[in-house]
Amino acid sequence: MHYLDEGRGQTVVMLHGNPNWSYYYRNLVTALSDQYRCLVPDHIGCGLSDKPGDDQYEYSLARRAADLELWLDKLEATQNLTLVVHDWGGMIGMTYATRYPDRIRRLVVLNTGAFHLPQAKPVPWQLRMARGPLGALLVRGFGAFSRGAVQSCVTRRPMSSEVARAYCAPYDSWANRIAVHRFVQDIPLQAGDRGYDLVSQVADRLELLKDIPMMIGWGDRDFVFDAHFLQEWQQRFPDAQLHRYPDCGHYILEDAGDDLIPLIRSFLDSHPI
Repeated sequence: MHYLDEGRGQTVVMLHGNPNWSYYYRNLVTALSDQYRCLVPDHIGCGLSDKPGDDQYEYSLARRAADLELWLDKLEATQNLTLVVHDWGGMIGMTYATRYPDRIRRLVVLNTGAFHLPQAKPVPWQLRMARGPLGALLVRGFGAFSRGAVQSCVTRRPMSSEVARAYCAPYDSWANRIAVHRFVQDIPLQAGDRGYDLVSQVADRLELLKDIPMMIGWGDRDFVFDAHFLQEWQQRFPDAQLHRYPDCGHYILEDAGDDLIPLIRSFLDSHPI
């Protein structure tokens, strides 16, 4: 598993989602690493990490959470942690946090979830298509999910071609897009789906984190993690500091980074451990 380990000081763990990798946090690492130790993994199958086949690795939420725990144990980074989570990073990170709430000191939530799809939220057609019979051809054959993300997940201003190429670079072949497809397939939508019970357990245990300082940065034009998800976060964590961007999309650190990154730095500085 490839990861970044930049800076010294209190540990900030940044967890990316799909179809993404540690590149997403590059500017936040630069902004924090003068006083914080920034740990940023590429989940297995993502970014610069190995991309094993299904015969070598189980692409599941449970395995992702186990990877995170083992990695932090190996780095001896298990105390006084700040988690920054986005997309699938929220579900993975909150699985860890609800198991070890005493290890977590601050939480930064960026367009993500840690609970089931809200009842009022329909499954976006893009996810339905990627999970359907044509999913493998579209996601792994044509790279539609990765290429579509760099166009649709920023809404304030178009992503530059250089940045877009960097996001897609690790996912340049059928074999190298395995995790992109498996992440979509692993979304548990109903009882009996793999991971459904684990998501239920995490959602039930989120209350263990209610006294931990939380900041939420949210792009309102995210077509997956939309107002339904934000409402769920606000109901569970009414005291969370909220910064909302009506013109920004899913890749909130790309759209609103100039505004949001200094606010994250201020939030961390104002809640010393």
